[in-house]
Amino acid sequence: MNAKLIGLFSGFPTHHFTDEIAQVLRENLSERKSLVFISADPENFAQNDDDENGMHQMFAERDMAFEEHHVIDRRTSVAEAAALIQQADCIWLMGGEVTWQMKLISDLNLIPELLASHSVILGVSAGSMNLGKHVAELWESKSFYEGIGLTDFTIKAHYEPDANFIPALKEMSMLHQIIAMEDESAIFISRDKILKLGKMYKVDKGEICEET
Repeated sequence: MNAKLIGLFSGFPTHHFTDEIAQVLRENLSERKSLVFISADPENFAQNDDDENGMHQMFAERDMAFEEHHVIDRRTSVAEAAALIQQADCIWLMGGEVTWQMKLISDLNLIPELLASHSVILGVSAGSMNLGKHVAELWESKSFYEGIGLTDFTIKAHYEPDANFIPALKEMSMLHQIIAMEDESAIFISRDKILKLGKMYKVDKGEICEET
């Protein structure tokens, strides 16, 4: 992998990093000139601008403010998107609709840029799912599609023991193992280790067991 660090998050319902997650980010974000978000609701410009500012605030309140931050959505040209990714110290794939985000990334030809990037690359919810080699579409097709391929983990965010997607999750795990993550959990992948924080579950061949 080229990325300095890859972080996979389920969600932050309180809109704050946990202490453990903030510490890992602080250790890996000594350079904080540019933070770039990639939308998962690419045509909702007002929401994207609000989310961009709100999510940057999560860094700022932990003394990790960036000099500048940007969001890539349908307002962004192919050339502009490539330049933003190339100059970013941190790239964050936002939450929302997994297929919309993947279509945006494909249309802007960002997969080669992301694979080549040496920055810290983070994904939350839809973003963490799209960072994988295989992405589980649980709602309509109940099938897998090809993701960016920055990690071998196939992620399902926002896991709860009584979630209504569990039958589909079990069914799809017959083909590929899935890691189901509770909110405020994280998987950090660097060149020499994998660190798991919070509660998450391995779903494999229809069986669910807690990851340790």
